[in-house]
Amino acid sequence: MTPVRGWPLSFRLFASAALGAIGAFGQAPHGHWGAAVLALILIVPVFLASETRARAGWVGWFFATGYFAHALSWIIEPFQVDAERHAWMAPFALVFMAGGLALFWAVAFRLSRHFGATAMRQSNFLVVTLSLAELARGYVLTGFPWAGVAQIWVDTPMAQLLSLVGPYGLNALTYAVAFPIGAALVQERRLQALARPLSFAAVMVVLTMGYASIRPRVQDGPHTVRIVQPNAPQHQKWDPAYAPLFFARQIEYSAALPRPDLIVWPETAVPAWLGSAQPYLASITDAAQGTAVVLGIQRGDGPRIFNSMVYLDEAGRQSGLYDKHHLAPFGEYVPLGDLMGRFGIYGLAATAGHGFSAGPGPDLLDFGKMGKALPLICYEAVFPQGVNGAPGRADFLLQITNDAWFGTRSGPFQHLAQARMRAIEQGLPMIRSANTGISAMIDPLGQVTASLALGKAGYVDAILPQPQQPTVYSRIGDSPVLAALLFLAALVWFSIRRLSK
Repeated sequence: MTPVRGWPLSFRLFASAALGAIGAFGQAPHGHWGAAVLALILIVPVFLASETRARAGWVGWFFATGYFAHALSWIIEPFQVDAERHAWMAPFALVFMAGGLALFWAVAFRLSRHFGATAMRQSNFLVVTLSLAELARGYVLTGFPWAGVAQIWVDTPMAQLLSLVGPYGLNALTYAVAFPIGAALVQERRLQALARPLSFAAVMVVLTMGYASIRPRVQDGPHTVRIVQPNAPQHQKWDPAYAPLFFARQIEYSAALPRPDLIVWPETAVPAWLGSAQPYLASITDAAQGTAVVLGIQRGDGPRIFNSMVYLDEAGRQSGLYDKHHLAPFGEYVPLGDLMGRFGIYGLAATAGHGFSAGPGPDLLDFGKMGKALPLICYEAVFPQGVNGAPGRADFLLQITNDAWFGTRSGPFQHLAQARMRAIEQGLPMIRSANTGISAMIDPLGQVTASLALGKAGYVDAILPQPQQPTVYSRIGDSPVLAALLFLAALVWFSIRRLSK
């Protein structure tokens, strides 16, 4: 019997929330993966002490709420940009976001609590149900996979498993290591019970280290990319008194010698709509002196507006256009926008009604001798399925973003971590230009080879690494992981049902 069962329910729920908050220290910028693993281990005895399935669900909800409230604490930052209009929403956003996402975990914990089944079988079932819950979180209602447990491994050799099983598979492997250890802690013969899960963990470490050691070495390519970071704080970005200064910085950085093969500006880098931006684009072409430029800009098409990426070739011609297709809800648009607008509620980056419109979907931009790029605007780099949904194989990933919305605490660091994960999953390098940082060149193994610090204005010239062969995950996506989890769920369920009769 677990000693946790003697604790009052209120204390168990408090302990669950505290463990969740501790587990979030595994996320960037802290990177204490051990804290996350320890939290996952210790929540299992609390879960097993639940006298009813409803209480097990509450344990899961409090654990997840503590985790997401800490990991997503940056979410209050966007509401401070225009505090007079939006600050009142900040606490509601954090509470509802953390509590809402926690519902996925609550369902998993509730489903996994089966009386009469062994602690180890219940922990195994929790591995499967929570893995499925995280998959659902990445897809349901446009999805929001931010702060997935797999992100804790981005600075370790474990991250290389993303090329095989993707983030949801790595989530499952993490749970498979942690939860059985937690179940073993409440067994009567604790040391004997720990032998099997600890042996599994040791085998996983050895195999992971071996796989990481045989990953192909990164090769430098022949092209140099200039990544521009103007560092425009969001509250000044569109201010007529400051916008010319930020544009002038980008012009200055683009004109610097020696000449690169490509210049990349961040999201919404031009302080004009595309239809009226010709004077700005002419200045950019003059500064680039025959170098191609990629930049972020807003554009209108009749009543619709888009968050776009434009490619200007060496002659300054617009040779490519991409419209962001995966928009941030309540950021770039509000569901039922016209109705909500009557109550003064708009998307943070929108000014009226429904806000931005979504583009047609993932696409490739042809950069001539440099190859083809898969464009990603800000939030789109969070979704592995979106990257996998490209119409063909790119030679590199290209993300432009405005992380000024995320403040200076954890948001920009977590966004960078997810960009690094996408590079590993695809075996492709990524060019990342962020308005306030962190801009970076990322190689196909997820390592940052050049960067500009958060909150710094400047540019960096970086060699674009060569792409590697398509990874297993880039070929098969999430479907095999989903199928395996459903099969294991059925297997464990019938095993539990048979033993409980």
